[in-house]
Amino acid sequence: MPNIEKHAPGAFCWAELATTDQNAAINFYSKMFGWSANNMPMGPNDFYTIFQLEGRDAAAGCTLRPDQTARGVPPHWNLYIAVENVDASAARAEQLGGKLFAPPFDVLDAGRMAIVQDPTDATFCLWQPNKNTGIGISASHGTLCWADLSTPDRERAGQFYSDLFGWQFLKEDEKAHNYWHITNGEEFIGGIPPASHRQPGTPAHWLAYFTASDCDATAAAAKNLGAKLYMPPTDFENVGRISVMADPQGATFAIFKAAARAASGS
Repeated sequence: MPNIEKHAPGAFCWAELATTDQNAAINFYSKMFGWSANNMPMGPNDFYTIFQLEGRDAAAGCTLRPDQTARGVPPHWNLYIAVENVDASAARAEQLGGKLFAPPFDVLDAGRMAIVQDPTDATFCLWQPNKNTGIGISASHGTLCWADLSTPDRERAGQFYSDLFGWQFLKEDEKAHNYWHITNGEEFIGGIPPASHRQPGTPAHWLAYFTASDCDATAAAAKNLGAKLYMPPTDFENVGRISVMADPQGATFAIFKAAARAASGS
């Protein structure tokens, strides 16, 4: 499968699970996606998990900090976006109306990061790589392939991300039900569904999609492992088959199997 050596600025470069039971999560995702877990100690009772496929980094996992659980932060997937200079990008995000949950800081010698909340309250991370460039594999089962932004104000969010990363938004039409595709340069990287598709009361958030070689079999396996299916495998014409679920600890994500036409490039 294609290896990734470097992520372009503005690309999703890392997916990190923050959970309440790291060992249970390792068991779930290892069985579902075939990930192997490389656990790195982060203190006497803490560790950081690098999930790998074919010996290359595919995602990561960590345990929610006590202060996060005290604030009611639920298990979730964090998405990181590559930048050339995290300090400059973080300052720019604030100028554009975003908030810094964590100002730029070094992650040992792996890289430098910041945690940002966009003006509609969705959270993401900025990543300036050093020794860790991010995800190193694409296209195979269990690799990050897409991200959707669920937001109540996509006009405001779209302007923010366009100004911050140079993203462009391709609108299928101007009707209320249309889907906006996000491009970073020539690459399609995600989208923004219309606000009418959102569950009432759901905070704005990014939803990570992972490639599934068989959407139905993967969703069934996930359910057997304790996942809750929010959307069973569903066909989207000329796009592919998608299922949205929460893992046993409650972190929400999606799986995607591209339509045959799209997969063949015809």
